[in-house]
Amino acid sequence: MAAAVELAARGVSVTVFESAKQLGGRARGVVHNDTQLDNGQHLLLGCYRETLRLIEMVGGNVEQDFLRLPLQLDLHGHFTLHAPRLPAPLHLLVALASAEGLSWAERLKAARFMLGLRLSGFRLKQDCTVAELLAQRGQDDDLAFKFWEPLTIAALNTPIDQASAQVLLNVLRDALDRRRADSDMLLPRLDFTALFPQRAARFVTEHGGAVHLSCGVERITPIEGGFELETPLGVQRFSQVVCAAPPVVAARLLRPLPELAAAVAQIEALQHQPIYTVYLQYPAETRLPSHPQGVRRCVPGGSAATLPQPMLGLHQRISQWLFDKGMIAGQHGLIASVISAEGKHQGWSHTELAARVTAELHEEFGFPSQPLWHQVIAEKRATFCCAPNLARPDQRTALPGLFLAGDYTAGDYPATLEGAVMSGVRCASLCLPERK
Repeated sequence: MAAAVELAARGVSVTVFESAKQLGGRARGVVHNDTQLDNGQHLLLGCYRETLRLIEMVGGNVEQDFLRLPLQLDLHGHFTLHAPRLPAPLHLLVALASAEGLSWAERLKAARFMLGLRLSGFRLKQDCTVAELLAQRGQDDDLAFKFWEPLTIAALNTPIDQASAQVLLNVLRDALDRRRADSDMLLPRLDFTALFPQRAARFVTEHGGAVHLSCGVERITPIEGGFELETPLGVQRFSQVVCAAPPVVAARLLRPLPELAAAVAQIEALQHQPIYTVYLQYPAETRLPSHPQGVRRCVPGGSAATLPQPMLGLHQRISQWLFDKGMIAGQHGLIASVISAEGKHQGWSHTELAARVTAELHEEFGFPSQPLWHQVIAEKRATFCCAPNLARPDQRTALPGLFLAGDYTAGDYPATLEGAVMSGVRCASLCLPERK
């Protein structure tokens, strides 16, 4: 949709074929028990300039569509880091110096590490895993467990012993070293289909294009002057094609094209990591009792159970991050638990996983022992495994006029919304010089 919007804005007639019933891919809205959810709880960073630009281009309002929070990492009862409203990178250094849950020696080590990265331009001579880099730079285990590991998994969705240090540094550079607002966390108040794809579809159609749902492409065939696409609407002809399918589908579509054997090999070599999201709906009128681990919070008026803040991490628990949808989007009593990357939770049934997450909320915050309902959404191939020195296919393919868009294509970022959008924008720019 990013590619389609960019092209439509420049006067190009665009047709979008979407195999699903709704737009959004792995960042889409879903409905359960008449409650609007997302297929995974995503957030954006202030440095996601292309994504935010396109949201506003198609009619969104970033300040209304998101709850904006300054950088904060809280592992309930174990670690707290809040960035003050100071210029970057001073805001991070002050946050590290005042972080709770670390010794002074650990805070100093983390600050020195960040300053060293800044002096090197956030570039490594040789990529390695995050775990290897942390060991090289004297970041001890406790500091890694409380700060670097949660940060890495949140950013790359890859365990630190497998994750690319250079890609993590790319994210740190853009989020922490330029403008203070770049590190802001933006939590969507709307479901992700409504946030961008639906608006983008309307933008495309208003600019003379078309968007077809439940209409996947079955085959791409090069012809003189362009391509033929086999679709449920019949054979369609186009001068250029942007293949924005997930990696597995893209490989299937491209495999019959001998010119693209190298790109297909790169796609098929990608490993993948899961993301599980557990939604728990509690009664909106629930009042939380006091608890030895800390003071519970309620919405003014005592109407709905809430977490201490909209986004909160847990240390050495199954749940990694918790999102209070009441505080974020007015969905009172709804909690989203996010579990990123591989782990033992993959071997449990959805019922068992929901029960374990429920038990954690009960133990940590005094939530009721049973929610009204739960819904587990498992994206088993949510992102590519962001390993060191990973070869990723370029947006420009060996066939003129055929381009690849997706968060897995070549770029500085891991599999993120911004990475996906940037790839689409690049495809659009590559299309334009080839127009006749």
